[in-house]
Amino acid sequence: MNRIDALTLLKEYTKSDALIKHMLAVEAAMRAYARKYNQDEEVWGITGLLHDFDYEMFPTAPEHPLKGSEILQERGYSDDVRTAILGHVPQTGVPRETLMAKTLYACDELCGFIMACSYLRPNKIADLEVSSVKKKMKDKAFARNVSREDIVQGTSELGAPMDEHIQFVINAMREIAPELGLA
Repeated sequence: MNRIDALTLLKEYTKSDALIKHMLAVEAAMRAYARKYNQDEEVWGITGLLHDFDYEMFPTAPEHPLKGSEILQERGYSDDVRTAILGHVPQTGVPRETLMAKTLYACDELCGFIMACSYLRPNKIADLEVSSVKKKMKDKAFARNVSREDIVQGTSELGAPMDEHIQFVINAMREIAPELGLA
């Protein structure tokens, strides 16, 4: 299990540039949290990178990520990676018991929301502030497909204050802003 193999798998199943960028953003957040928590950065990063790789083929929960988990198992990915990915979709009923699973759930929707907020700004993510993200969260018409409930629940399960979590994820995404089209 390495990043090159994970990227190959991701691109085999995912054609949407926007979805690929989303998975890169989640990977960046997961890698940053792995460093913070002194965890295996490669495993956490790959988990973030692959969490939605099957979404285009199986867009309905719980088929996504159940079908993806089967593919990952066939390809030799570990149970901890697959369980974390299964847990990021509440409809699977898979509990988020590990720190990695909780972190993936906490980062997934938030990364998508931060991307949406960044696209609106002249400087993209470079000067995005927590207050701007929180203000947009109150606007239900903005990025309506992003679950605010999942963001709040994930942040709570992670045990992080909302402002700190948002800033942490913004910082992680800034590290790869050119890859995300946010530079």
